[in-house]
Amino acid sequence: MSVSTAALDPSVCAPLPVLGQDVTVPLVTGGEVTYAALDYAASAPALQRVWDDVAAYAPYYGSVHRGAGYLSQLSTDLFENSRRTVAEFLGCRPEDQVVFTRSTTDSLNLLAAAIPANCQVFVYETEHHASLLPWRDAQVTYLDAPRTPGQAVETLERALADRDPYGPALVCVTGASNVTGELWPVKELAVAAHAHGARIVLDAAQLAPHHPVDIAELDVDWVAFSGHKLYAPFGSGVLAGRADWLQAAEPYLAGGGASRRVARRADGGVDVDWHTTAARHEAGSPNVIGVYSIASACKALTEAGFDNLVARERELVSRVREGLAEVPEVQVLSLFGDDAPRVGVISFVVRGWNSSHFAAALSAEYGIGVRDGLFCAHPLVRTLLGSDPQDPGECGAPEAEPGERSLNAIRVSFGAGTPDEHIDRFLRAVTELVREGAQWKYRTEDGRCVPDRGEAAQV
Repeated sequence: MSVSTAALDPSVCAPLPVLGQDVTVPLVTGGEVTYAALDYAASAPALQRVWDDVAAYAPYYGSVHRGAGYLSQLSTDLFENSRRTVAEFLGCRPEDQVVFTRSTTDSLNLLAAAIPANCQVFVYETEHHASLLPWRDAQVTYLDAPRTPGQAVETLERALADRDPYGPALVCVTGASNVTGELWPVKELAVAAHAHGARIVLDAAQLAPHHPVDIAELDVDWVAFSGHKLYAPFGSGVLAGRADWLQAAEPYLAGGGASRRVARRADGGVDVDWHTTAARHEAGSPNVIGVYSIASACKALTEAGFDNLVARERELVSRVREGLAEVPEVQVLSLFGDDAPRVGVISFVVRGWNSSHFAAALSAEYGIGVRDGLFCAHPLVRTLLGSDPQDPGECGAPEAEPGERSLNAIRVSFGAGTPDEHIDRFLRAVTELVREGAQWKYRTEDGRCVPDRGEAAQV
């Protein structure tokens, strides 16, 4: 395989240290190998910097906004300083709020609960379910999958032109596809939305770990992303942006922290004065460690230099795409075409292979972790595969047996912590599996393709 091995200056673009770099896993064929984590789009490994920062803080952990003691005050300062760090990382405007949530899904559900009555929501069918599904109480217009960035803008402009121009409207769009990795024309979509009196929220779950996100520069109204994709574990997320809808809405959760004053009434009821700050939607004891881990990751990525990270990742993307292009049986999935800019997320199918079978063989025989399925973006993957929207197939539960065609795909994803060796091993494994077949037999168990521990394949 004549894949380019030209590397960028390692002193400038070396992989960032992440946890798990030395973890070994057993191979079904015997022996062990260092695990190649190539499922960053699902959950990226924690940066070593993040882990070290959290470990240093852990002995000082205390209640937030609740105590007069030293550790409580320290933890409160750390929590609020983390909010400022995230605001700076996102280029927030002075009047924007940063609300801490559990994930991108949680962030977008919070926003969905805060939109005004009779709000019209416009969302492309290409979205991750986190941004496709939360708008259950709104009037939703689902837009067809565009085939070029320009078509995406034109489709939105037509849809907005046909709406009731006097009511509130919201556009929800991804920054980078979790299936194809392709970058969407966010700034142009924001211009179109605002020209028609609509607001726009950016799902940056796949964009923020790979590329700078600047709310003011993009002129979006809100940004949502998850810590676990930004090299920060512990179940935390962010919704950042305009405060007015959030201040006007009922608290996302009712409870301590969201309330400023609670008093009994003479009739036996309760009067509540809710906060108008981000605390309005942060009821309960917050995930301080999760929030701090996000702030630590933001600092680490900023200090590493996004220009360097983007340049190195662009090189890795080119190497993967060039390598896959040399295997005729491999079909890479794309909306916008081969020349579209993209982050380190690539999905593909292999002719003659069930996608779950192929992913299982990558893991069991090569120690490579990828993902197979519909990636919580069912309409998009079915569109890319040219299947009927009613065809069977669901995330993580392929119905086909090993060797049969499946309606799922395989996704390889990588980022700031990915070593060159992992990319090389992946490309070599793809070529060997396609040309020589698997070395082991596999079977379906509980909806997953797994190695049959009883016998090896006849090769």
